[in-house]
Amino acid sequence: MMPERIYIFDTTLRDGAQSQGTDFSVADKQAIARELDRIGIDYIEGGWPGANPTDDAFFADRPVLSHARFTAFGMTKRAGRSVENDPGLSAVVNSSADTICLFGKTWDFHVDIALGIGRDENITGIRESIAAAHDRKGEAIFDCEHFFDGYKANPDYALECAVAAYEAGARWVVLCDTNGGTLPDEVEAIVREVAARIPADRLGIHAHNDTENAVANTLAAVRAGVRHVQGTLNGLGERCGNANLVSLLPTLMVKMGFESGVTPEKLARLTHLSRWFDEHVMNRAPQRNAAYVGESAFAHKGGVHVSAVEKAPETYEHIDPTLVGNKRHIVVSDQAGRSNVLARLRSVGVEVDPQHANISKLVALVKQREFDGYAYDGAEASFEMLARRLLGQVPDYFELKRFSVTDERRFNARGELVTESEATVKVRLGREMRHTVADGNGPVNAIDLALRKALLDFYPQLEGLRLVDYRVRIMRETQATGATTRVHIDSVNGDGDRWTTVGVSTNIIDASFDALLDSFTYKLFRDQASAVT
Repeated sequence: MMPERIYIFDTTLRDGAQSQGTDFSVADKQAIARELDRIGIDYIEGGWPGANPTDDAFFADRPVLSHARFTAFGMTKRAGRSVENDPGLSAVVNSSADTICLFGKTWDFHVDIALGIGRDENITGIRESIAAAHDRKGEAIFDCEHFFDGYKANPDYALECAVAAYEAGARWVVLCDTNGGTLPDEVEAIVREVAARIPADRLGIHAHNDTENAVANTLAAVRAGVRHVQGTLNGLGERCGNANLVSLLPTLMVKMGFESGVTPEKLARLTHLSRWFDEHVMNRAPQRNAAYVGESAFAHKGGVHVSAVEKAPETYEHIDPTLVGNKRHIVVSDQAGRSNVLARLRSVGVEVDPQHANISKLVALVKQREFDGYAYDGAEASFEMLARRLLGQVPDYFELKRFSVTDERRFNARGELVTESEATVKVRLGREMRHTVADGNGPVNAIDLALRKALLDFYPQLEGLRLVDYRVRIMRETQATGATTRVHIDSVNGDGDRWTTVGVSTNIIDASFDALLDSFTYKLFRDQASAVT
């Protein structure tokens, strides 16, 4: 028996753009659309032609897509106008889109109060608008705005609106939980009732996340028969966001057995897509505990637990992490036993005799360091460098002799108050001593630039290393300004690989420098750089 087909409709470029603090440029939209198409999304909603200059420019230079149907969003015709004489509807219907998605009121309260028109006139507007979009493009979709609220208030009228769109030629009639207040049991029951009037394989679901139920509501609708699912990358959207397609895709395909335009091979790009969107478009760190794709999604910490994972991974991992492009992480912390350390070493390609004397030393060292404030469960690269150094596997790429940082706060020539940082670094590389100075946007940036200036002639591969996140935590608050400080630095390589390093000290600059040194050393080691002689 062939698996049933689910059609995925992405609304990131419109719904996602309504998220607070989000503003996609035309270039951003082009890049996002290409990535969505590459993974196999069926519909990409580009925005609302005629609504703003960005969307107008985007539709004027629409992306070249190999799989997805490029979709324009808009509203049904205004009251008192014909479909031919409504400028807003005309801009959408006559756009460069392949498919038109129109929304309309299906809650009688909104028709009465917001539109202030007769309920029959609203239904006529839905019918005529969908028919016009269908005639112009061959495929029309109707988003039933506030459908679930409308259905609970007046089921006959909400259903009459949806049926009007279906009879006018809508390929999909999408039931929208616009304010995100409906619960999964309500969604499933209402969808089953609607499916008695409109074939379930012509229904869709659009859920918001205001009760943290957008994914659950979407799955409930699918169980009730809908075969068109709308959502956004990483659940982006206004207020609390929209249904998260990154969680929905593997659940629908791997757990529920549905087929989609996302093939199993393309599903393995999901982790990359999710993290690329966060890092390169949203300029934020990916959520570590995100389902399926987070750094911690397949992380294991307890020693006995780790032993079980290695023998029977399906016991603790609900899917094979490689199906979504993720990987298993064996976390090392003060709860670690020998099995954690050995498993973590094997995961980075280090095979060590379990009875090696230095394994016990490493376990003891990790526990002592975590007592001092280190956190290796969030800094895997620092753990690897610590272990490999203890095993004698890390070359002496360079030797730090000393460094200093000065900050100067002053008024510049234009009378503006500025703070400038200057770092001086002295390192030995083989037989050569390098003494470099750099100005930076803060002390850590100045140190980074000074160290690069000293090393790049010998290690040009460091050019592709970028520091993308910097986090500080005070470990003993009662000591106030004299407290121990933990610094995490996230680094990204030119190929998109990301790692985290940690430094701890009562001096925040010293802690930052230790984390920075680990990041540079990790980069050189993973690139198999040869030490300068």
